Amino acid sequence: MKIPKFKKIDIDVYRPGKSSLGKIKNIIKLSANESALGTSPKVKKFLLNKNLNLSKYPDSKSKYLRKELSKIYKCDFNKIICGSGSDEIIQILCQLYLKSKDEVIVPEYSFLMYRIYPKIIGANVIFSKEKNFKISLSEIIKKVSKKTKIVFIANPNNPTGTFLNKAELLELRNKLNQKILLVLDDAYFEYMQHKNYKSSLSLFKNKNNVFILRTFSKIYGLASLRIGWGYGPKKIIDAMYKIKSPFNVNQVAQLAAIEALKDKKFVNQSIKHNMIWAKKIKFFLNKLNIITNEISANFFLLNFDKCKFSANYIFKKLASKGIILRSTQEGYNIKNKLRLTIGSKKENIQFIKIMKNIFNVI
Repeated sequence: MKIPKFKKIDIDVYRPGKSSLGKIKNIIKLSANESALGTSPKVKKFLLNKNLNLSKYPDSKSKYLRKELSKIYKCDFNKIICGSGSDEIIQILCQLYLKSKDEVIVPEYSFLMYRIYPKIIGANVIFSKEKNFKISLSEIIKKVSKKTKIVFIANPNNPTGTFLNKAELLELRNKLNQKILLVLDDAYFEYMQHKNYKSSLSLFKNKNNVFILRTFSKIYGLASLRIGWGYGPKKIIDAMYKIKSPFNVNQVAQLAAIEALKDKKFVNQSIKHNMIWAKKIKFFLNKLNIITNEISANFFLLNFDKCKFSANYIFKKLASKGIILRSTQEGYNIKNKLRLTIGSKKENIQFIKIMKNIFNVI
């Protein structure tokens, strides 16, 4: 009996950074931009003490979580949608806006799901060139056509760590055709400490042609629970509710996210930790002639073009010692670069120690 024929799926499959190294135990994973401090102890305690009824379906519209988000960010409850990670929000937006042969513009080096979901639908992904690994407004505008429906941007950008400032974001929205949806991903906004940076939500809260993505996977340390949220015009949100799966965010994820939002002390500790160690690591790497982006998110793009060792060599040497970085060759197609996540104090010290041994420096 033959298998019923299905449509051809011509996409590059998403390949996450490595999480294991064969027989090596006690690995240090600095490849996925996860929270350096893990999950808030208050969240863990709350979930352990909570009498969860796992036999019942979760709230299909995440009402209590949306109320908490609305209160904290002073935004409209009715303009919020929660998803199984911000990935799902991206997927729903693509289902809502795109049909075969439509076009989506993404920066050439950007989060891989921006290109995968449109391709599944049959839309064409148009890449805009970057300048020194920074998103170029002029290059995006050049790529706009009558078929352009969405422009995806992460700010700060992953995997490059560069960002657009307030003026640049406003300029981009003004120059784009008003009928094009600008999707701005704020996944790393909590880490940003630059004076001329503004989060997308603070800039475009009331714009009808901007949609904002947020996640609980990074600074809140809830990556394994898969929870994110989106904010946009009520008409878009209402339409998204019609096509999302009915119980897309599980009960544990909703409760954990609410408690995580309440623990501002933990978030502030995470921001402080990231800034302290980002400065130390950047200073150390520069001495090895490994060029990095300026401090923005909880990771660095490491450029080995002026270093005596190649990115591939360092990747393998670190892996042999149980430390995993993200190779940017696969998926991103960025040669001779690695992405390094800022880890815990213990992990960062070990990373620096191993790098000193590799480079034979004190």
